[in-house]
Amino acid sequence: MSQNGAPDFAELLRSARHTAVHLELRDIYDVGDETGSFDRFLRTGAVDLDPESAQWQGWTPLVREAIGRGVVMRRARIVSTPVTDYIRYEHAMTPVNVAIGEQVRWLPRDRASDIALPGNDLWLIDDRLVLFHFFTGVGDWAGHEFTEDPAVVKLCASAFETVWERGTAHGEFTV
Repeated sequence: MSQNGAPDFAELLRSARHTAVHLELRDIYDVGDETGSFDRFLRTGAVDLDPESAQWQGWTPLVREAIGRGVVMRRARIVSTPVTDYIRYEHAMTPVNVAIGEQVRWLPRDRASDIALPGNDLWLIDDRLVLFHFFTGVGDWAGHEFTEDPAVVKLCASAFETVWERGTAHGEFTV
């Protein structure tokens, strides 16, 4: 459990029975655990595409476990074009997400203007619980919030599905 009594992310994902969807809305993230990898990408263009590597060990087992239980995991990213360096980095690493079972789609921001979107990135678990992620203006972690409010869940589910329908599968999206 996290300090506020809500489940931590691993517990949250382990609670999923049917679906876990992730909506990403930012063009820049600057979270500490990616700093070295992102700096390396900027210098060399190289990313770690080995799902068994240390870089991926916090994520790969969680996804494989969820998918092994029959959970469908989808990730949709709304991005500005031309894309930022961070989005180029994220795009270069996404083959790992796909290889371990996530489905990923990308939507250029100019195709999202008429979608009622939540104000923050989110995870929606089984159309019942939303985890919002908060970031600072420069993209560092700033906290999170859980809600099961039916109106919020409905907004988030509708926004995600609309983005998903309009999005382009990772393998077909170029940056």
